[in-house]
Amino acid sequence: SLEDLGAGFTLATHDMEIRGSGELLGEEQSGQIQSVGFSLYCEMLERAVEALKNGEEIDILSEDVNHIDIELNIPTLLPEDYIFDVYTRLTLYKRMNNAKTRASLDEIKVELIDRFGPLPDAAQNLLQVLGIKLKARKMNVKSLIMNDEQADLKFNAVTPEFFKMLIKLVQSQPDRYHPLPGDGLRLVGEFDLAEERIDAIHQLFDILSP
Repeated sequence: SLEDLGAGFTLATHDMEIRGSGELLGEEQSGQIQSVGFSLYCEMLERAVEALKNGEEIDILSEDVNHIDIELNIPTLLPEDYIFDVYTRLTLYKRMNNAKTRASLDEIKVELIDRFGPLPDAAQNLLQVLGIKLKARKMNVKSLIMNDEQADLKFNAVTPEFFKMLIKLVQSQPDRYHPLPGDGLRLVGEFDLAEERIDAIHQLFDILSP
């Protein structure tokens, strides 16, 4: 719908509606995406639209057990100098966020390389984090927050068998694994590089997977 002459102005107007106009000469935004993140914002918007279609009461503030908060504190984006067109980037972001399988993400990766060339590190990180998110959903992970020293995992629900496995893991390597309140788990180590963080999470998920 934004292919005609002057569509850039229309797209900019939509952007202002979503994020707010912010400062005229600054980077601060007054809208909602900045506070909740693009992924959760899309999920909240999708829930609101679905509720309207079904004639139900809109409750976008209720806790959504399907949402997973993944934050590895590494660059995860499609850089502007890799994909210049804003509309194309937004479309690809939506497709990646809606991908339900690793095969779907791999298809998008192949398409990106075919259309725009080798993936920059930030784009590669984005696909890796989305892959981790798919794994996390299967393991009932609620959140994963990581920095260069540790990774904290919280779970939506823990079965007695899974809880026993967590306890056994903490007891076997107390210097590396620490228990957290609410049946959470902390992984301790040195994770300076993006690759180290991604590899550490994949290894941990392999250990925790049934």
